[in-house]
Amino acid sequence: MMPGFKCHTFAGVLLFVCIAMLSVGPASAAVSSETVPTATPEFDDAAKYSRAAVTLDGDVLFHVRGISAYPAEERANKINARIRTFASDRSLPVDSLRTFESSTGTDIAAGDQFLMTVTDVDAAAEHASRQLLAGVLRRAIADAVISYRAARNTRALATHTGYALGATLVAVILLFVTRRVFRGLGALLERHFKPRIEGLGAKSGHIVHTEPLWAMFRTLMTAARVFSMLLIVYLYLEIVLALYPWTHSFSKQVAGIILDPLRAMGVGVLKAVPGLIFIGVLVVVVRYILKVTRLFFAGIEQGKFAFAGFDPDWAWPTHKIVRVLIIAFAVIVSWSHIPGSGSGAFKGVSIFLGVIVSLGSSSVVTNIIAGYTMIYRRAFKVGDRVQIGDVMGDVVDAGVLVTHLRTIKNEEIVVPNSLIMNANITNYNTLAKTRGLILHTTVGIGYEAPWRQVEAMLKLAAERTPGFLKDPPPFVLQKFLGDFAVTYELNVYTDNPQNMLQVYTALHRNILDVFNEYGVQIMTPAYEGDPEQPKVVSKTQWFAAPAAGSSSPNGKPEGPPPSR
Repeated sequence: MMPGFKCHTFAGVLLFVCIAMLSVGPASAAVSSETVPTATPEFDDAAKYSRAAVTLDGDVLFHVRGISAYPAEERANKINARIRTFASDRSLPVDSLRTFESSTGTDIAAGDQFLMTVTDVDAAAEHASRQLLAGVLRRAIADAVISYRAARNTRALATHTGYALGATLVAVILLFVTRRVFRGLGALLERHFKPRIEGLGAKSGHIVHTEPLWAMFRTLMTAARVFSMLLIVYLYLEIVLALYPWTHSFSKQVAGIILDPLRAMGVGVLKAVPGLIFIGVLVVVVRYILKVTRLFFAGIEQGKFAFAGFDPDWAWPTHKIVRVLIIAFAVIVSWSHIPGSGSGAFKGVSIFLGVIVSLGSSSVVTNIIAGYTMIYRRAFKVGDRVQIGDVMGDVVDAGVLVTHLRTIKNEEIVVPNSLIMNANITNYNTLAKTRGLILHTTVGIGYEAPWRQVEAMLKLAAERTPGFLKDPPPFVLQKFLGDFAVTYELNVYTDNPQNMLQVYTALHRNILDVFNEYGVQIMTPAYEGDPEQPKVVSKTQWFAAPAAGSSSPNGKPEGPPPSR
């Protein structure tokens, strides 16, 4: 019994070894299994493993699973490289693909070349047995390799090249035809449609502006032409790139390159719709609030509303401040609803713009504050004649940043408001209408002339000068009792500061005439001694040539002097 038992036991062990060697085959030394998960998870647990696609020429063949130590992406890349190597080696027929069991799963190989291992995790994810899944994957690899080799056949490449040339010719013809069609359509609209639009504008009394309407149609035509040409180019690229195996995968991405941004934009717009609706409603509400505010301050300016201590001239400057505050509040409320306001790029741009504004707006803010300060101090208003420092002129524009003055020489001077704040301002119009502006001039008369006579002559000169007020009457001040003369100051009232230079000129002329009439010598600007004859102009010489009324070259007077 013992010798027989030993013989049968040895024969059984030998048979098991032979069967194991036959099952592995001669390729056992060359084939190596993948290091992949070997556990048999439940179907619900398969989703815990990462997933990646195995592709060939851009076509997805199947998906494989991985673990943290051997990620699915890395596993798929290695399988891609092995399948591509097998497909490129035409010495290995497709029929050499086979499956066999290993310690880690079901292996797939092409002859002696190992391709991949199908694991229990892969099978669990597909809800199929491992052997069945391995057979399906083997057939998928076989079909992909057949297509891979057929696409690189010389005859197929030549045929596809012919197709590409034909597609190129068709695309060029379509582009040419599209351009001609849209050019003809534009000319047709120019001849028939444009006159109707212009006629519509004429019938409406030019209330309807036809130029923007025609420009809109031209823009639509241009957009349609560009879209048509881009569509032709897109179809051409997709067809031609799909003809060659090297660009076949890229042909499938052309649509994604164009449509993915549009899809992302569409999704972004849809997500932003609630915020945009909120902003639209807020804009409408703010516009009506601004209109009501404008009407309110217009009523203050027109005197319909009166508030103690609030000057009507402050209405529009205050309206501007209130308007800015309302708009700023609306922007703050709507900020979080602006599409992309929460993105880092939006915040970065906002900070960048804020820094630029803060660095460059210091002088601007200073001028704005100065401008509003002068408005509320009522320093001047448009139309007033003022003197700011050494500049005299009429205020033609009082802005929040600068003030425009037109000088008496018809020059326009732009003065920053910050400079006006630090300068002395003389306003000739503030009291001119209510109390009158006092214009004054001085003369020096010798002590031999009675002061009562001098004052009477000065007042007479003022009465002869147009542009002065009769009430209050002019008055004379004796300013200085000098060494050789008495300095008299004539003061007269006017309500028109804009004509002060013309009035001064007329006043000085009349002073000279009156003092010449009465033979009183004006001593200013200097006096050295009494002359033999008074330095006065006789009445007969008042109109000496070439003055108006002077004698003609033949000695005959052209006209008598005016009577006093």
